[in-house]
Amino acid sequence: MTAVRKAVVTAAGWGTRFLPATKAQPKETLPIVDKPMIQYVVEEAVAAGITQIIVVTAAGKRAIEDHFDRSFELESALAQQGNTRVLNEMRHISDLADFYYIRQKEQLGLGHAVLTARGLVGHEPFAVLLPDDVIDSRVPALKQMLRVFERVKGSVVGVERVPKEQIPSYGIVEPRPLEPRLSQVLRLVEKPSIEEAPSNIGIVGRYILTPEIFECLEQVPPGKKGEIQLTDALQMLLQRQSVYAYEFEGTRYDAGTPLGLIKASVEFALKRADIGPALRQYLRDLRLDAPTVARSSGTNARKKRSG
Repeated sequence: MTAVRKAVVTAAGWGTRFLPATKAQPKETLPIVDKPMIQYVVEEAVAAGITQIIVVTAAGKRAIEDHFDRSFELESALAQQGNTRVLNEMRHISDLADFYYIRQKEQLGLGHAVLTARGLVGHEPFAVLLPDDVIDSRVPALKQMLRVFERVKGSVVGVERVPKEQIPSYGIVEPRPLEPRLSQVLRLVEKPSIEEAPSNIGIVGRYILTPEIFECLEQVPPGKKGEIQLTDALQMLLQRQSVYAYEFEGTRYDAGTPLGLIKASVEFALKRADIGPALRQYLRDLRLDAPTVARSSGTNARKKRSG
């Protein structure tokens, strides 16, 4: 069993990029095919050996709690219909892990959201997962990182190489390579300009953190927009202990944008035996019917990070 038992899943954002869909529905419950995006990251954490899930929510996010709770009326209806397969699937969702919920009363950044969970985490290492980043990999990305953590005994951030023009959207690390995919972090910069960035290695939504991060989060001054940034706190943590960056194997989908959510939905659907063949044929027909200009203006469907 892994030494890391707890994972903090941050789900307190407004989801403004999905308005009006998120006016009354949490962004984290938007579906990728037929499963809410937050369930993908919870399942990843559970597959990595996590047994306790701490969800940081906000006002208007009750649907997240309802999703991972039992629904006796629905289960009764499914049982009466004899729909055993779906009934078992619904029960499995609530049995994934032990769930705990805490509200971030003010949206003051990712670092503040993590700090909000301090009382539930206690003095032990823990994982942080962002539902916006859905990762498809043979070995769960968090499990890969936990293996690294068990060797280095220090905080580990999940990273990938990002396109130059996207550097200002990420926390960027200055690495000292140790072995393939693993580096020691020398410096971190939150959303630097392209000219100021120490590399093109960006932090994505997976972290394994030592409990000393909480003291740093309390002490770090607010950054841009008055928010407490986790990247800034990690830079402070570097003065006390080593931090590592791991370039995980797998494909990351930025489901925090409408286009990214659509791409993820298409990719996951294509892998489904029940709808994949029909969707693949539909896409072929759509391509054949589309004007030449439209066909030539497509973009990459995903960001590949594998060996």
